[in-house]
Amino acid sequence: MKAIIALFFISILIYSCGSKKRVISQRPSTERKTETARDQVEDNTTVVGERPGVTKTYASATEAYIDTYKEIAKREMELYHIPASITLAQGILESGSGRGRLSIEANNHFGIKCHDWTGKKIYHDDDRSQECFRKYNDAKYSFRDHSLFLAERKRYAFLFDLDKFDYKAWAKGLRAAGYATDRRYPQKLIDLIERYRLYQYDRENFVLESEPSVQVAESQIRHTVIKGDTLYSISKKYDTTVETLRKINGLKDNILSIGQILLIQL
Repeated sequence: MKAIIALFFISILIYSCGSKKRVISQRPSTERKTETARDQVEDNTTVVGERPGVTKTYASATEAYIDTYKEIAKREMELYHIPASITLAQGILESGSGRGRLSIEANNHFGIKCHDWTGKKIYHDDDRSQECFRKYNDAKYSFRDHSLFLAERKRYAFLFDLDKFDYKAWAKGLRAAGYATDRRYPQKLIDLIERYRLYQYDRENFVLESEPSVQVAESQIRHTVIKGDTLYSISKKYDTTVETLRKINGLKDNILSIGQILLIQL
């Protein structure tokens, strides 16, 4: 009888150990399948562009460029009334859809040269060997400088009397004002705008629904961020508010970079 009872308990112990072993051995198999599936998705996904957290596939570098910078171009149009289609087309043409050396190494999408620039610089062969070009910490500052370049020079003043939705008039006006020497420059811009339907961004969400529109006063100045500057200290210096500075300059946070240019509304 004792032998039978002992055999019974031994059988239970063996069965229990075997069950535990089988459960444990299944878990690594499940984890490997999960990792394999994830790796397969990543291998089949082409990530293009500079938008953090966004995974998309594009037919060309130009389409990736448009998707990356269209919101910046729309913001610049809201503030300066330069057609977003014109800004995007110029950026595509002058930066090689973001693949040119100046755009890659200096975030300079419009080939703006140093002139009175006090920020970072890069040297690049253009009309002459090793000319000085502006270097930006972020591409959006290049777009802002492009807007200011047109808005602050008298020879481009007549452009702002044009219909902001008339991209053809703007393209021809830029050539007439001496922006480019290439006779085909206007047609190149128009072709890009019509091929990629960039004109849709001139009217799409012109006044951002998520934020109240900020009217830019005629009296404006630019502030170049230096070491120790904060949005709070700058707001006190110019008797404005941090929130106003953020809205005017399209900032999503309070982080500033040395050499960054801020538009100040007086």
